[in-house]
Amino acid sequence: MTDTQYILNTFLLLFSGALVFWMAAGFAMLESGLVRTKNTTAILTKNICLYSLSCIIFFLIGYQMMYGPIVNGDHSGLSDFFFQVVFVATTASIISGTIAERMKFWPFMAFVAVLSAIIYPLQGSWTWGGGFLSEMGFTDFAGSTIVHSVGGWAALAGAILLGPRYGRYKEDGTPNLIPPSNLPLATLGTFILWLGWFGFNGGSQLAMATREDVDAISAVFTNTNIAAATGVVTSAILTQIFYKKVDLTMVLNGALAGLVAITAGPDYPSMELAMLIGMVGATLSTLAIPMFDKLKIDDPVGALSVHLVAGIWGTL
Repeated sequence: MTDTQYILNTFLLLFSGALVFWMAAGFAMLESGLVRTKNTTAILTKNICLYSLSCIIFFLIGYQMMYGPIVNGDHSGLSDFFFQVVFVATTASIISGTIAERMKFWPFMAFVAVLSAIIYPLQGSWTWGGGFLSEMGFTDFAGSTIVHSVGGWAALAGAILLGPRYGRYKEDGTPNLIPPSNLPLATLGTFILWLGWFGFNGGSQLAMATREDVDAISAVFTNTNIAAATGVVTSAILTQIFYKKVDLTMVLNGALAGLVAITAGPDYPSMELAMLIGMVGATLSTLAIPMFDKLKIDDPVGALSVHLVAGIWGTL
């Protein structure tokens, strides 16, 4: 391992981690745009605080449980910690959107602490930490299950425990429309998340010191992008068929569902297969949104359909 290789690998993790950090802004914009105006300040406060708390708790407890002590390898150990910690914050952000407008600040922060100290590092160690799932041959390149599905399952538990928002469903179970407060903000948040995903998936190559690594990162970038783009177009077509108009919120979720779906394996498929993965992910997400409403599971931002459902599909 030459100094140049060490520097290049370390730079990849630092730069990719910075892109994933920017996803925290994307989640904040997306969620604040999709909730009611009166709850905008609360959701923004939760997003910046959950990021900060998850960083602290993962440093003190979670990283050691998942990987052991911070040590240098073919890249800086501190760069690896930085790249890993922003993934924890992403998992927590998924949950904040689903339980938006219903959970008080400090109980939510307490859950973020438990997630960062125990839940995320424990299940992450089963695969990325060389645990029993890894030994059985299970792979998850950038976290369709380890990040997105796990966040989705936790969000589902929270949504069931808290129940729906007051007035969300009529007595006969029919959902009442609660209009989002700021669709331009939600759209901006989606674009920010899309940008951050290149670091999320591309950085998971974990090295760029060889020609083969750089070629693999290029494939990851292009597959990630085409899956998201296909998710957008798929959701636009489906909402036109189902609702006689293109629905922006579902189109935004279609992009995210394509991104979540490709995250389990953006390094291996052709671009044509990546398009198929994104298309199926967006289709499942679009179908799951009304399904959760029929079950009276209130999800203001559609995170269950995007991160849980598309995360399961991407892994499979």
